Amino acid sequence: MNPALVAAFLWVVLAHLLALLPSRDHHWRRAYGLIAIGIPIVGWVTATNGPVIGLVVLAMGASVLRWPVIHLARWVRRRGRRAGTAPGTAPGAAPGTEGEAP
Repeated sequence: MNPALVAAFLWVVLAHLLALLPSRDHHWRRAYGLIAIGIPIVGWVTATNGPVIGLVVLAMGASVLRWPVIHLARWVRRRGRRAGTAPGTAPGAAPGTEGEAP
């Protein structure tokens, strides 16, 4: 086993140990630290073992840190709704005129 994969597995063990300790901020500071450490490890694993193993390690990290991933997906969805228009409306159409012919 090469050092990059050992580092990834040690990261998982560290994440689980940190999750066992009590926290007043619901582990968010620890999650930010794990993300900051994990991103270079994923890059290292991808560079040394190829993109397939890199994606497996990325999925492993996302499953350990599932709440930051869920919150990111919700944030992206909210921003998409705010920036775009609702389905079936023309850009610049008046509210309540969905589906009407121009």
